[in-house]
Amino acid sequence: MSSFVETEEQQALRKAVAAMAANYGEKYYLEKARAGEHTTELWSEAGKLGFIGVNLPEEYGGGGAGMYELSLVMEEMSAAGCALLLMVVSPAINGTIISKFGTEDQKKRWIPGIADGSITMAFAITEPDAGSNSHKITTTARRDGGDWILSGQKVYISGVDQAQAVLVVGRTLREDGAHKSESLRPALFVVPTDAPGMSWTKIDMEIVSPENQFQLFLDEVRLPADALVGSEDAAIAQLFAGLNPERIMGAASAVGMGRFAINKATEYVKTRQVWKTPIGAHQGLSHPLAQNHIEIELAKLMMQKAATLYDLGDDGGAAEAANMAKYAAGEASVRAVDQAVQSLGGNGLTKEYGIASVLVASRLARIAPVSREMILNFVAQTSLGLPRSY
Repeated sequence: MSSFVETEEQQALRKAVAAMAANYGEKYYLEKARAGEHTTELWSEAGKLGFIGVNLPEEYGGGGAGMYELSLVMEEMSAAGCALLLMVVSPAINGTIISKFGTEDQKKRWIPGIADGSITMAFAITEPDAGSNSHKITTTARRDGGDWILSGQKVYISGVDQAQAVLVVGRTLREDGAHKSESLRPALFVVPTDAPGMSWTKIDMEIVSPENQFQLFLDEVRLPADALVGSEDAAIAQLFAGLNPERIMGAASAVGMGRFAINKATEYVKTRQVWKTPIGAHQGLSHPLAQNHIEIELAKLMMQKAATLYDLGDDGGAAEAANMAKYAAGEASVRAVDQAVQSLGGNGLTKEYGIASVLVASRLARIAPVSREMILNFVAQTSLGLPRSY
C-alpha cells in the first residue's frame, strides 16, 4: 500500500478510535490526572475494542495488523486529548519484543493480556548514570543455578504502579562476576511487579498526567530461567526491535497533540471577536496556525513512512524515518501548542480551556524517548556519514 493513502480498513479504524476517545476527552484525562487516578476505563475499553493490541499477532489475541495501525490509534487518542504513554510502552515496545523473540510459552502468557489491556507491561532501560548512553547500563543479571539474580537501578520508568510486570534491560555477568562483554549485549527480563526485591519511588513531575514516572530498585531479585526473553547474548538487535516502534509511537503522540492544540485554537479564533471580524481573520494568528498545520502534516507523513517501512521489514530504513518523524513531530507539536496558548491569550493559561496543561506535556516530545540532540547525532552519522564526537 502507499504509505499515506490509507485503506478503507485503516480509515474505519481511525474513525472508530476517534469516536471512542471523544467519549472521554481531555476533561476526563485531566480530572483523572489531578485526582491521582488512572485512566482505567479508557484503557479497558480500548483493549476490549482491539485498539491496544492491533499490532500484535492474531494467534495470541492481537489484531494481526502493524505499527501503522497502532500509531494511528495513538495519534487519534492523542488528538482527542487522551495521549496514553503506556500505549508506547506496553503493546509497541514490549508486545513487539516478546512477539519477535519470546518463547511460545512467553507469548501465550503475556501477549493476549497486553493485547486486550488486561495486562500492562512497563519497560525499564534508562538508568541514573546511563541516559542516552545505553552502553553504560549497570543493571546486572547473574545465574544462580537455574535462576537469574537481577540487581540495579532504573529511572524515569513510566506506569510501574499500573503494570503487572516490567521488561527490564540488564547485562549478564560471567561466572567470575565480570561483564560478558564491554560492548552492549542487553539481556531482557520480564519481572512481575510483585517480585520480592523490586521496589519503586514516584518521581514528582510538573507534567499533568495520569501516568506517573518512577525510580526502580532491583535488589537481588530472583527470577526463574523463563523470565529471560530471547537470548542472553542477542546483541543489540533484540533491544532495537522495540525502539523503532517506540519512536514511531512518540511521533504519533506528538502529531496527535499538535492536532489537538490546533483544533482548540482554530475553534476559539473563529468565534472570538474583538474588532470587526473574528480574530482568526488576522494574519498574525491565521498564518502561524496555518504554518503549525503544515508542520504537523509533514511530521505525520514521515511517521507514516516510518511505520510502513517497519511493517515491510526494512529495519534500516525504518530507523532513519522513525528518528526523523519523532524529531519533526516533537518540534512541530511544541510550536503548535505554544501558538494555541498565544491564540487564546489569557484564556490559554486557564484550566477551563485545557491547553495550559499541554504546554509541559508537549515539551516531553523533544526529550523522550530519545532527545532531539541524539536524533541529530544519529542523522548526522548514518544519513550524512559524518564522524562521531563521542
